[in-house]
Amino acid sequence: MSPPEQQPKSKPKPKPELRRWFNGRLNLEQQKKRAKELLRAVQADDPAGRARLASFHPEAAGVTARTAKLADAQFVIARENGFASWPRMKAHIEKLRLAQQAIDLGKPILPDTGDTCHIRCGSDIAHGLKLAGFAGRFIEFSDPYVQGPLCDVPLPEFIDLRTEFITQAYGVPGSEAAKLRDQYRQIGALENYAHIVLWFEHDSYDQLILAFLLAHLRAHPVAGRLELICVDQVPGVPHFQGLGQLSPELLLWLWENARRPITTAQLNMGHAIWSGLLSRDRSVLSELAGLGSQHLPHAARALSRHLQELPSVANDLGLTQQLTLEILRDGGCMPAGRAFRALMTEREPLPFLGDLMFHHMLMDLNNCRMPLFSVSPQTRDSAWPEQMLDITAEGLAILTGEKRYLPGYLGERWVGNIRLSATDKVPHWRLENGRVIIV
Repeated sequence: MSPPEQQPKSKPKPKPELRRWFNGRLNLEQQKKRAKELLRAVQADDPAGRARLASFHPEAAGVTARTAKLADAQFVIARENGFASWPRMKAHIEKLRLAQQAIDLGKPILPDTGDTCHIRCGSDIAHGLKLAGFAGRFIEFSDPYVQGPLCDVPLPEFIDLRTEFITQAYGVPGSEAAKLRDQYRQIGALENYAHIVLWFEHDSYDQLILAFLLAHLRAHPVAGRLELICVDQVPGVPHFQGLGQLSPELLLWLWENARRPITTAQLNMGHAIWSGLLSRDRSVLSELAGLGSQHLPHAARALSRHLQELPSVANDLGLTQQLTLEILRDGGCMPAGRAFRALMTEREPLPFLGDLMFHHMLMDLNNCRMPLFSVSPQTRDSAWPEQMLDITAEGLAILTGEKRYLPGYLGERWVGNIRLSATDKVPHWRLENGRVIIV
């Protein structure tokens, strides 16, 4: 195991590439302009232009400043956007243009029927589906399993634990708890639909909820046709983060190109993953990081990331805690909202947190004998995103591994069915050859 994997680096890291939010509506004229600009750069032997050519053109070595053609630049632009060729990108853009035109005219394609049920772990695509012409029922099922207890108890008791957690942790009114209970009720009545489609992406927030739903459908079979849309990338969206960023015509594109029948193997894999998430056994947790296959190709990475919320062998911090303190160390005193944006757009390898979840993590992180960051007195009464945070000497000592976090921690945190506190003997994680190992 290499030292960088054992301990957090004490010096600031180079600033990562900023992820930009894009809805996928590529403009062909803009792409033509980009291709011409790239061609001029290659013809001028510009290093950045040559680097882009080398990254995406299979015959880049044979393309010189004198021999470079517009077709070479167009090929690179297409590959940068996630397409195999310029003609395929043009066809994709034209298809989306026609779909958008139909939507704008109020005459969208009718992709589904009224007896279809669309299930999503949030409300982010509900309006987009409606605009795109989907007629089926939309069900939001958004219990954030990435935080709070996942105990192996009967479902009614499990729901009680979850509603109690979200009410206390996120400071939301009782109506939110009632909303969550209703979501579980709706998931228990799926036999009423002829066609059920799950809409998910690749991060741990989505994948844990997907595992629960697959396990539920395995335990409670329905007669309706089961299908899944689950992606980690979308052509034309270089920094894909989630389905909620996509335009209505891109949701239609996913429906037509990424929808697949849910198989028995996927139901079984969902059951295995969910059972692992409910376990306290270290060996089961270790196996959990390796679960996932061609049946659920995004599960393994998401589960590995989830297990990194356990304490690290280096300093007892979960990865979100570690990255947040690094942001405060590197950026100096800053608003909490800016720290959240930096986490989601720059530092987090697999973004999954919502704003309320981040705020809960912040408050819990600082629930210790000696605070890891201070809040400026002038902003203490401000809304939490505007509060100015500054890392303390204690926070720096924890980051470098000079001190450990858990001995001074006064709270209680859960990762799956593992309770983390100063008095509990808890599993830790480390990296070994890029793989998460539970010890």
